[in-house]
Amino acid sequence: MHALGRRIGEGLAAGDLVVLTGPLGAGKTTLTRGIAEGLGVRGPVQSPTFVIARTHPSLVGGPPLVHADAYRLGSALELDDLDIDAQRSVVVVEWGRGMADALGELWWEIEIERPVGGGADAAAGADAGDLDADELDADAPRIVTVSLRP
Repeated sequence: MHALGRRIGEGLAAGDLVVLTGPLGAGKTTLTRGIAEGLGVRGPVQSPTFVIARTHPSLVGGPPLVHADAYRLGSALELDDLDIDAQRSVVVVEWGRGMADALGELWWEIEIERPVGGGADAAAGADAGDLDADELDADAPRIVTVSLRP
């Protein structure tokens, strides 16, 4: 996920919005760390669950990365209330499906599926509450779907 994120980050520019969707432990924050590396921004990149959004300034003269987590937000209006400078930043929003239109008219949606419980053939998207810590940390294959959304 990190290497994929780095490749994605190398192609992003100011004004780009990326919405990450996937179950707990799917690799959303790891993907964002890679995006940050590809953009050349200051780290460390950590899950912004409790602070809602963090800004990582560029170390190479590019746009900053705004890393947001919409998990605890109730609506797109709450995301809009964060007053994120989406035009001059690259914005990555975890758990942002259904809220991205508050930040822009066009965005990249990246959905990450991972097998959970019962090995690699188990259905993706099972309840993360059914997983133990070893399963959440497992280096399992992911299915990543990238689409451009209006």
